[in-house]
Amino acid sequence: MRQRLLKLIPQLLAILVPAVVTSAAWAAWLGWDQHRDVQPDGTTTGPYEAWQVIGLVLTLLAPVYWAASRRYFAGAVLGVTVGLTAAAFYDWSDDSSGLFMVGVGMVMVGSLVVTAAVSAVIASAKRDGRRRGAAPGSRP
Repeated sequence: MRQRLLKLIPQLLAILVPAVVTSAAWAAWLGWDQHRDVQPDGTTTGPYEAWQVIGLVLTLLAPVYWAASRRYFAGAVLGVTVGLTAAAFYDWSDDSSGLFMVGVGMVMVGSLVVTAAVSAVIASAKRDGRRRGAAPGSRP
């Protein structure tokens, strides 16, 4: 019983750490910008600029790498997906049109797919790196 609990703690941390880091990154990059810009022709843009979203994505590479390189694939994928989905829901839930759920769903599916792909690439690169660095004649 105790052995199972000791094995479960790192797996839970591998989900919780990326989720918390992801929510904090959303707040740092996107949480403070809530106004839309009105263009001279009357159209609106925003509330986020491209550099903010790019900064968020680049920041999220750190928790994904941290979890995937330790072979916690579920933690990498689920942690970031849960963090982004919860942050988007919280940030956009005051939308009166009700369409925010479409955006939240798109964030959830997109982050799930992209994080899974990035985790697979990281795991593959780490596995290939270990194989190349192995001693001659040793088994992988």
